[in-house]
Order: sequence, then C-alpha cells, then structure tokens
Amino acid sequence: MQIDLVDRDRYANSGPPYDQLAWLRANSPVHWHDGEPGFWAVTRYEDVVHVSRHSELFSSARKLALFEELPEEQIELQRHMMLNQDPPDHTRRRSLVNRGFTPRTIGALEQHIRDICDDLLDKCSGETDFVTEIAAPLPLYVICELLGVPVADRDKLFNWSNRMIGAEDPDYATSPEEGGGAAMEVYAYANELAAKRRSAPKDDIVTKLLQPDEHGETLDENEFDLFILMLIVAGNETTRNATSGGMLALFEHPDQWNRLVADPTLAKTAADEIVRWVSPVNLFRRTSTTDQELGGQPIKADDKVVVFYPSANRDTTVFPDGDVFDIGRSPNPHIGFGGGGAHFCLGNHLAKLELRVLFEQLARRRPRIHQTGPARRLRSNFINGIKELPVAIG
Repeated sequence: MQIDLVDRDRYANSGPPYDQLAWLRANSPVHWHDGEPGFWAVTRYEDVVHVSRHSELFSSARKLALFEELPEEQIELQRHMMLNQDPPDHTRRRSLVNRGFTPRTIGALEQHIRDICDDLLDKCSGETDFVTEIAAPLPLYVICELLGVPVADRDKLFNWSNRMIGAEDPDYATSPEEGGGAAMEVYAYANELAAKRRSAPKDDIVTKLLQPDEHGETLDENEFDLFILMLIVAGNETTRNATSGGMLALFEHPDQWNRLVADPTLAKTAADEIVRWVSPVNLFRRTSTTDQELGGQPIKADDKVVVFYPSANRDTTVFPDGDVFDIGRSPNPHIGFGGGGAHFCLGNHLAKLELRVLFEQLARRRPRIHQTGPARRLRSNFINGIKELPVAIG
C-alpha cells in the first residue's frame, strides 16, 4: 500500500486516511515515512501512549510539538509555550495555569454553557451552517467568559485562530507571515488584558494567572502571552471541530441520533465517543532524545517521531469494534485528549462539558435537525476540521 499520512488534500477531501492507518497498525506500527525530513509514524495505541508518557525519551522541546520544521529563532520563542516544553519546565508552568482549570471552576460554568447553547439554538431556524452558527460560537463564548472579555471580542478570536491554523487552506489563504501577524495581534491583546487585570482584578482566569502561586512564582510576559494564544487556538479549534465532527457522525449514523433523542442523558458518554471518533487533533510531533527501540524498530537520537491519534483511537486491540460509532460506549479509554503524561489536555473537562451540554440540548430541543448538503473539510493534516456543515433546523 502507498503510504502518505500528511497529504493535506486527502484530509480536505475525505478526512484522515483510515485505510492506510489500519494497514500500518497491522503491518508496520512504527513506520519510517519518507519526507523532508523523514519521520517515524506511530499508529498503534500502546505505542502512542508510550511516546506520550515518556517525555524524557520523546521530547516536545527539542524541535517543538508541531509537525512543521521551523527556523531556530522561532523554535526558541515557541519553547515558552507549554505545548513545546518538557518537564521540569513544563511541570512548573502547568502548575501555574492549572489554577484556572480546577474541576470546581469548570463545573461552575455548566449553567452558563447551557444558557449559551439555548441562546444559540433559539437563534437558529431553517437552513443554516452548523459550524458558523453553533459549533464555532460555543467555544468562543466560553473562552470570552474564561478570559473575562466582552463577547463582542469573539470575532477577533475566531479570526486569529483561523489565520494561525489555516495556512494550508485556500479559504483562509494565509501565509506563514499572516499566521505570525495573527500571533503578534494575540500577544498585544494579551498584554492589554494583563494590564487591565493588574489595575482592576476580576474573578476570571486571567487574574488567577497573574497572581503569584503559593511559592511566589508567576508567569513571565512571554509565558502569559503564549498561554493566551494556546487557549484561543486549542480551546476554540478542538471543541469546534469535535462538535461539528460529532454532528456529522450523528447524521451519518441516524440510529445513534435516534438513541440520543430518545435518551438525552446519553450525551455524557456520547461526548467521549465523539472525541474518540473525530480525534480533532490528527497528530503531534516528538523528537527522540536517545537511541532506543519502539515497536520493534531502532530509533536514533534526534529522529522525528509523529503520533497519530485517529489511528490509536480505532486500534482494535483496545477497541474491538473501533470502526463502530457507539454513543453509549463504556468504558471508553480513548486518547483524543492525548495519551496521558505531561501533555494530557488541560481543558479536557471543559471540552467534554461543552459537548455534553450542547448535544443534550440539541437532542431535547432540535430532534429534527438534518443535513442538507455535503460537509466541507479543512485542508490540514494537523486539525481534523470541518469548515461547513449545511443543516436544516426545525
């Protein structure tokens, strides 16, 4: 079989290459993939988890966590972001930002999220685009709430996020320079936000992040700016695309939609199954820190190692019916939020809460929603995204 796991046109046309990933799991689970540079493609659940949980062997900091190769000066800057750090630096920064994502803080948002969902559904009727009218606004409203900024800023956040992740998509048509410009605008926004909270603290995540912890430590300016950038992109893109991908999955599996309508409390397990099925992040990159072996393959120090979450989440050794979409699946040990270890998704509880509440309210209030045209996918091998999903809402 011809293997190309990074062809953006394939992702745009039909989503992740599940046929290739299944073949690799069965025949070459740690596979040398040609490219500039070449890399080891890791497709089996067990191996993805191993890479994820051993930062000392597979570094996020050496060449960063994103697939693309960047010049050294950009690498140096990006290492201030938690995504691109290894312990102990990552541990320190994560302990600082964890204060804004405690279960209590997230749990307190449930009624607010329910109100947002109801408001979005109140405004939708007839034919519309599920992505722009429901899937995209929900996480943007929630991020505005977390940051304590006006809801009117949501359009700025949406624009910045699209410009930063849409470089390879013709609809966004952004260049690396344009993405960098968007990042600079986010930094300026973050600095202005920090200045406002220092002079007038509020009960929001920004104020918490600016305060010293019990050891007197704080985030420096670069760390704070990059965390706000990560929150805007990760908190928006992953939830938006899990939501739209989940809705598409329910359209493609009407028996599961009917189950949810008959019992909206299934939204709790449906949220996890949607994340498993969609796997909103296709891949992350690591760099081997030493000569070692993985999946029977000898890997050299500084080799590029790429883990594929859509593959791990359909590994039949863990999910015997992995190609079946089952909203009642339990247990569901998916790794759609990462394979554990230092980089397990900080916002996983928030994402699942947003998904649970939205799909519960959709099932209760809009049971006759149906697809009216083809979904259009993002041209990206990083984000498993849907740009447009035409629907009719009764």
